[in-house]
Parts: sequence; C-alpha cells; structure tokens
Amino acid sequence: MELKEMYREVVNEHNLYPAHRGDMENPDLVLQGVNPSCGDDIYLQLKLDENDIVTEGLFNGSGCAISQASADMMLDLVIGKSREEVLKLAGSFMGMVRSTASPEEIEALEESAALESIAHMPARVKCATLGWKTIQKMLGNIGEATSEQD
Repeated sequence: MELKEMYREVVNEHNLYPAHRGDMENPDLVLQGVNPSCGDDIYLQLKLDENDIVTEGLFNGSGCAISQASADMMLDLVIGKSREEVLKLAGSFMGMVRSTASPEEIEALEESAALESIAHMPARVKCATLGWKTIQKMLGNIGEATSEQD
C-alpha cells in the first residue's frame, strides 16, 4: 500500500469511527486543547491509577479529520502506559512532525506514525499535534490540568 493511501485510510478510519470519543464519568484529569488558527478543539479526559498509569482516555470536541483522528490514535497508544511513557511518546510524536525523530521513536508511535507525512504540510502540523500537546500539558502539570490550554 502506498504511504499516501495508508495515511488517508488511517486518518479516515479514526475520524469516522473513533474508539475514544465521548464523555467520561469522573475523569481524574480534563484539559481543553484549542488550535486558535483554525478553531479545532478537544476536551481530553483521562483516568490514572495509583501508579500513574493511564487506565482510560476519552476526547470530545470538534475540528478537522486530522486533529480528531490524531487524538483518537494517541489514546489508542497511551492507554495502559505510565505518565512518563506517555510524555516520552508525545515527545517522539513532536519530533516526528518536525522530522527530528529517530526511526525507533517513530516505530514506537505505532499507528500514529501514519501521520509522519504531516511534517511536509506545515499548515496541518498544529492539527496533528493538538491532542499530543494537550496531553503533554496535562501530564506535565498534574494538579493544574483542569482549565483551558493557552
């Protein structure tokens, strides 16, 4: 399968049939992420266990197919991971869209690596990174993750 075709297929699948879209009862952390340049927004909701493992994650909001699909793929990847692992993966994703990630870092992103070509579409990078930046802020500032993202 050609890379462009795989990218389209993965983005469409996660945009049309997101596994992690919804509202969570009693989330431990909630943070809104907003892309002011285009109006995309998500409300990311997470539950963590006593060991800082993400046990559940959902998002809600509106935006383009890329922002919504990227958030869904991110949650597929991070559920079951520790806070530190999630932050490392988010750093790898940011490196991937800036074309600075190693092949090993990209491989660790699993299905999210389908968004690697976003690096060649500067106008779409903010769309793809919205969920990732939100989770970085959320987990990097535990205790403060209850308000809107700047």
